[in-house]
Amino acid sequence: MTRLSERLSAFGYAAGWRLAGWLPAGFGSTVFSLGADLAVKRDGGGVRQLRANLARVVPQADPVELDELTRRAMRSYARYWHETFRLPSMDQKDVSGKVAASITGVENLDAALAEGNGAVMALPHSGNWDIAGVWLADYLGGFTTVAERLKPESLYRRFVEYRESLGFEIVPLTGDSSAMRVLLKRLRENKAVCLVGDRDLTTSGIPVKFFGEQARFPGGPARLAATTGAALIPAGCWFTEDGWQIRLHPRIRVTARAEVPAATQALADIFAGDIAAHPADWHMLQKFWPADLEAGDRVSLEEAS
Repeated sequence: MTRLSERLSAFGYAAGWRLAGWLPAGFGSTVFSLGADLAVKRDGGGVRQLRANLARVVPQADPVELDELTRRAMRSYARYWHETFRLPSMDQKDVSGKVAASITGVENLDAALAEGNGAVMALPHSGNWDIAGVWLADYLGGFTTVAERLKPESLYRRFVEYRESLGFEIVPLTGDSSAMRVLLKRLRENKAVCLVGDRDLTTSGIPVKFFGEQARFPGGPARLAATTGAALIPAGCWFTEDGWQIRLHPRIRVTARAEVPAATQALADIFAGDIAAHPADWHMLQKFWPADLEAGDRVSLEEAS
């Protein structure tokens, strides 16, 4: 059953790439939005979890407002996939130029690289992080990021080839220290590393307060910064009506391993501010807060704390 699910998943992504590349951009956007509306109507597990997550982000929303926010969030998620599937065929210089016209905080990245210790850029699952990567690859001539090994292998390879075609250096997450060694090397070469910095339900995640409730964030971004002296730069991404907005926040100072928990909490606070301002663009359809996990999983996390 697992292999069948993997094959269906790979087929679905392949179909999405073909469909988005074949349809005119405007019509394709409409098709993907209608697909999002259908998913909301069906109210599957991912949609229900998205609604539960958004209820924490916007606790003042009544049921009608929460339903509307969930619909807009699913449309935003569909927009992300539509753009992702179209991106290889888009004029990437044009995409980078549009981002450059609206991005804020680039001086924070420039200042970090001027110090010579590299930059660790951490961002949540919000907006279109691939679009942000296109701009960064153009601005710096490339950067390094980590990719989880998806199954089946053919799907993983498709995503690696897709992001490499955009100018990203992809390091596979293998479960050992090999990925960390590459990231450390790149930072010591005064280069940029980009990592998704929200949601870590492993026992190695750092406990943080996020929208008033305990969650876990990956400790990797702050640990890398503490180990190398690199600047830890939070990044926010969200959609505008006809484009994208990216904000590079001032660096979070972290100079020792003992400061990693505080730096990770500071990262969570900055993410929360951006997400609260643009909740529909936070694409979190998975369980995020430990309170939503099954009892056995919660016990495992608590024992590791």
